[in-house]
This record gives sequence, structure tokens and C-alpha cells, in this order.
Amino acid sequence: MQEVAKSVNPERDDVLERARAGDMQAFGALVRMHQKSIYSLGLRMLNHREMAEDLAQDVFLELHRRLPTIESLDHLGFWLRRVATHRAIDRVRRLGDVVLTDLDSTTDLPVAANTEDYLWQRQVHRLLKQLQPDARAVLLLRYQEDLDPTDIAELLSMPLNTVKSHLKRSLAALRLKIVGGEAL
Repeated sequence: MQEVAKSVNPERDDVLERARAGDMQAFGALVRMHQKSIYSLGLRMLNHREMAEDLAQDVFLELHRRLPTIESLDHLGFWLRRVATHRAIDRVRRLGDVVLTDLDSTTDLPVAANTEDYLWQRQVHRLLKQLQPDARAVLLLRYQEDLDPTDIAELLSMPLNTVKSHLKRSLAALRLKIVGGEAL
């Protein structure tokens, strides 16, 4: 019975322990496990590739410093999303009125294989950029990262009702802009 309780992938389970012990290959494996998600979150928040790359690099450097405080692989994923989201919000707020090359002006963005309407997706991204940083983060965490409102509240250190308000108001605003013809 004890054998059944063991993990299906013991190599994956001990990668965190090996990374904590100073194994750089194990740390690299942790980065590879999460780099797409963290970069994607940064890209959707910042709408600028180089800034998203810098953000991801900063987050993983911070991870290297904070590795002893990470309790498990689940905690690692939560911690990475939290740090990436907070740093992205801070950067959006610091930028203020700075004009960046936005995602709409680039033609070589990779599109997910299951995406059926690239033009629609561009319009949604354009509308997302118009949201306040906190509201944008809440929507991205909910619909891109598939987190529950409770998890988002914990991740952003925000009251649950605030998360729900951001979701309700932001979705209503997006619907109004789409139905009103702004996104068409």
C-alpha cells in the first residue's frame, strides 16, 4: 500500500529540493516549467515583448534568491504568478502615459493553435489594455491562468469582493465596448 501512495513522477517532485540544494540544472528545470506562463502573463499585462522578458527574468532572479522559502511545486506556481502580477502592475503604473509599441502593431506574434479568429483576439487585447492594471490582472488571472476568484484574491492580497467587482465591472465594460461597436 505504501508504494501506491508514492508520486507518479519522483524526478519532478524532487526538482525543488535539488534546486534548493544548489543544483542549477534543477533550477533551470523549474524555470522551464513556468517560463511560458510567466512570460505570457507579463506580455498580456505590459503589451511589450522586451518588458515582458525583463519582467520574467526579474521574477526568476527573485525566485533564485527566495528558493528556500518555497514550500512545494504548487506553492512555487502560486508564488511566481503573484510576484509576476504585482511587478507587472507596478510597471504599468510607473509607465503612465509612455507610449509603447503595442501588440496590435506586430505581425509576428505566435498565435495559439486553437485560435480561430486572430482579429477578434487582437481587439480583445486592445480592450484589455484600456483597463486599469488591477482589473486587467484580475481578468488575466481568471481567464488566462484559470484561477478561481478566491485564489486571485489571495494572490493579489485583495479582498474577494474587490476581485468579484473587478470581474463584473470589467466584463461589463468590455461587453459594452464590443456591443457598442468599438471593438468591431
